Amino acid sequence: MSAEIPTDPRRAARRAAELRGVIAHHRRRYYVDNAPEISDAEYDALERELIALETAHPELRAPDSPTLRVGGQASAQFDTFPHSSPMLSLDNAYSREDLLAWLERLDKALGGLPARFVVEPKVDGLSIAVRYRDGVLERGLTRGDGEVGEDVTANVRTIRSIPLRLDGVAETLEVRGEVFMPRSAFAELNRAQDEAGESPFANPRNAAAGSVRLKDSRITAARRLDCFFYGLTQREAGVPATHSEALAMLRGLGLRTNPLNRSAVGAEQLESILEEFGGLRQTLDYDIDGVVVKVDDLALRERAGSTSKFPRWAIAFKFPAEQATTRVVSIGVQVGRTGALTPVANLEPVRVAGTTVSRATLHNADEIERKDVRAGDTVVVEKAGEIIPQVVRVLLEHRPRGSRRFHMPEVCPECGSPTARDEGGVAVRCTAALLCPAQRKQAILHFASRSAMDIQGLGDAVVDKLVGAGLVRDVADLYVLQAERVAEFERMGEQSAANLIAQIDASRSRPLHRVLHALGVRQVGERAARLLADAFGSLDALAQADSQALQAVPEVGPKTAAEIVRFFESAGNRALLARLKAAGVRAEAERRSSAGGPLEGQRVVLTGTLPGRTREEAAGLVEALGGRVVGSVSKKTSLVVAGDAAGSKLDRAREMGIPVIDAAQFERLVSGGK
Repeated sequence: MSAEIPTDPRRAARRAAELRGVIAHHRRRYYVDNAPEISDAEYDALERELIALETAHPELRAPDSPTLRVGGQASAQFDTFPHSSPMLSLDNAYSREDLLAWLERLDKALGGLPARFVVEPKVDGLSIAVRYRDGVLERGLTRGDGEVGEDVTANVRTIRSIPLRLDGVAETLEVRGEVFMPRSAFAELNRAQDEAGESPFANPRNAAAGSVRLKDSRITAARRLDCFFYGLTQREAGVPATHSEALAMLRGLGLRTNPLNRSAVGAEQLESILEEFGGLRQTLDYDIDGVVVKVDDLALRERAGSTSKFPRWAIAFKFPAEQATTRVVSIGVQVGRTGALTPVANLEPVRVAGTTVSRATLHNADEIERKDVRAGDTVVVEKAGEIIPQVVRVLLEHRPRGSRRFHMPEVCPECGSPTARDEGGVAVRCTAALLCPAQRKQAILHFASRSAMDIQGLGDAVVDKLVGAGLVRDVADLYVLQAERVAEFERMGEQSAANLIAQIDASRSRPLHRVLHALGVRQVGERAARLLADAFGSLDALAQADSQALQAVPEVGPKTAAEIVRFFESAGNRALLARLKAAGVRAEAERRSSAGGPLEGQRVVLTGTLPGRTREEAAGLVEALGGRVVGSVSKKTSLVVAGDAAGSKLDRAREMGIPVIDAAQFERLVSGGK
């Protein structure tokens, strides 16, 4: 049962403050103290209540509100900022001899070995720098090139183990940590990728790094990222004298550190701890690819110094990956729901890292070409990130005579349509997205999505039933569905079936740019579809355009033009478009001139959330007034529209003296007011 939301502003403000305090307390008990006091469901209920309260009373939304963890609007690109001090990489040791050589160099540099080291598991993730101003999270940066990092603040805010406000702190400080994806979350993500027809991530590290750098923080929020902090780099009141004291301070501030961190004295104790961690790695819910050894005394670190790449006072001892040898029985190809072809090695079963492996991904055309894996080969396999089996290398001395190189198929094994390699990429894809059985469900779901034909009620479960019953083989079949047949499905009923048919009927009149986006032509997103619809005015005209004519459209480059030409060259696609046209789906644009509009020729940046409008709607209004929406603030920017929770783009616009209007001023502008 959901909590009642107060209508009185004062009561709402009191309840919001109370909820923030309770949520902060339980967040610390769960992530820092490892001693939760309530269930996950009870914690989620508290956050849902605060979200509902702040939705009803937007004026109560604070920069440290836990509701920011759900993510916001998609970002066009990441801004960059310099690090307060360089984020250096670590030198590596791969053996006991390497470790002893490092200790010897340290002994020589310092005139004796340090009294104490700190030993930390080397979590396999993505390093970040997080800055707090007056105790509130201000900015999160990736490592970048070590000197300058990408601003991923919106995504960092979604990670629950990173506090948005520090306990009892009113100063500015910077900390560094490692964002990672737990193995359990990684397994869930790859299951979802498989169900969506997308290629699985190779390992949790890649998944974490990709998730932190997503343009849409709402997707990041759904991916269960986690974080351990490992360093305090700046603090107004100064930093402690030792690293171990700094770690204790971080924990006191509510920042999560790894509970497995250890102190060690001397080489013998160091080696013992390294061996201990090597045995622990399989028992953890996150990947560690080694152990980091650091000098504890910060004054000794200063004396040891750094090279241009590595600090001399720390080293990463890397664990060897567990491997096994087996034979490739055959090589097959899987077709995902996005049309990507993935080569897979079928293996003689072999035991690796605690499980029996009989299949291993070969990833893509480049990988199989580089490793030259062939049927009959004897290969070394390991689990990437301890999860996904992959072929490491071929033992050429055991290759059978007469073996043949594997080549990616020129036709799709599912539908027989031609395949094509992404220009400048590694993926080989089936070119018949709307016709291929492997892509059928994904094509229908995209066609019905909100930004395309917006057919409400046509979700995963309904599409599964329609496809499973043989009623829908492609998107044109949607327009000949009968309500009586749909009503026969379990949990559907006559009213639900009638509503679905009404939604499908209504979609016939969607604007041309939505129809074009719904077709799923590769490289043609919402904005490109709108520009193409405006430029050509009909699907027939677009189908007849050559690459040169297509590239005359703003923002359409050679890759996009090639994909459009390829799409319309397909006889199957042309037949499908004819059926859609016969069904009454709009194939021509409603033209409206934006010439002379108040934003004519201006480059406009949208940042933050505009109450009552989606980003797409706001962009459409800007374009209707003659303007052009761009993703980043630059000298060429004419205007910035700043909604709620506007971020670094607003700061940059102010620094550069670019005109800024708020949501209310934008509404007056689009309604014809001043």
